[in-house]
Amino acid sequence: MDFVFDEDKEDKEKYFYKVKLSDVETNKVFYDKFTFIYLEMPKFTKPLAELNTHFERWMYVFKNLDSLQAYPESLTNGIFKSFFAEAELAQLPLDKQREYENSLKYYRDLNNVIDTAFDDGKELGKAQGIELGKAEGEYNKSVEIAKNLLSLLDNETIAANTGLSVDIIQSLRK
Repeated sequence: MDFVFDEDKEDKEKYFYKVKLSDVETNKVFYDKFTFIYLEMPKFTKPLAELNTHFERWMYVFKNLDSLQAYPESLTNGIFKSFFAEAELAQLPLDKQREYENSLKYYRDLNNVIDTAFDDGKELGKAQGIELGKAEGEYNKSVEIAKNLLSLLDNETIAANTGLSVDIIQSLRK
């Protein structure tokens, strides 16, 4: 909330409220799974250097997200890294967001094709009784995947997704 409750205006430390509905006659909680959480953002004034808990870090981010020029180094790991990435995407114009989502879908589809090709290659090798060294087997699988992708993708994309060099991909095109 962007305001402070009148009842607790003087208590500067109380900015988190967990509220449940109760029956007026019995004072029993009406439904335990139904909870309201209120955060009085104006009361949260801790600077970045004084944040001790994960909850305080989230409060800081929510309160200051619109004014941060750069993401604080202490908040660039784990879930905060993902959060800031999503926040950046949310600021893009709608057409750029769609463009990003489409490229992400294409990337995931490509990875699934490669994963499926690796899985199929393993099964084929087992069915044919082929025993290869792990490194040699991985290399051969990568070459087979690359051959299957030659008509679909450019050399750099195939190389990036198979671990083979661009030179090897070029030689496969000959």
